[in-house]
Amino acid sequence: MRQNPSFALADVEEIKRLIRLNPWATIVSSTEAGLVASHYPILVDESRDDLSIVTHVGRPDDLLHELGQHELLVIVQGPHGYISPGWYDANPAVPTWNFTAAHLSGVPEILSDEENFAVLGRLVDHFEDRMPSPRRMEGTPQDAAYAQRISSGTVGMRLTPTKIVAKSKLSQNKPAETVDRIIGELEGDGVYASRDLAAEMRRVHDRMRAAR
Repeated sequence: MRQNPSFALADVEEIKRLIRLNPWATIVSSTEAGLVASHYPILVDESRDDLSIVTHVGRPDDLLHELGQHELLVIVQGPHGYISPGWYDANPAVPTWNFTAAHLSGVPEILSDEENFAVLGRLVDHFEDRMPSPRRMEGTPQDAAYAQRISSGTVGMRLTPTKIVAKSKLSQNKPAETVDRIIGELEGDGVYASRDLAAEMRRVHDRMRAAR
């Protein structure tokens, strides 16, 4: 991902926030057989001060990725959307795409069976917490026994990235009045409306204005 100082995202807490809110990630490996990509939910490893993530893959993805043998790339993507030049002013302009994304690279640590089972439980809790009647992985003896059986079909991993490239391109290089118009369009009912992207732009620009 090409970096631009105007849009660089270096704050670790902001990257953790991005992951917490957008836990569906793409995992890419360059293997002996060529490029391999998979998609799995990830979690911030809250037990660590540094930026680490935990996840699992289903077998045989561990073999396809040659997991633990070399570096892999985890891609996290936040809200994104098309920005029309018609939302700017009368000056010449071209369209763009606003987005937030992070690339995390490193050699993953393979988790023990016990650690993997705990991570699977945390993943379930993370998403079930929002349900009116959460269904826990070990909520009943029957569920616990079933989870123990199927967990053998997964391999857990922790990634503490040795390289992080993160970008938050949210019209930071545009005048305040243009930003407000873009947010207004994204909050509307047009074909390119995106309330999630509008909310993220508003949050970032409010922070920028408060810091001035």
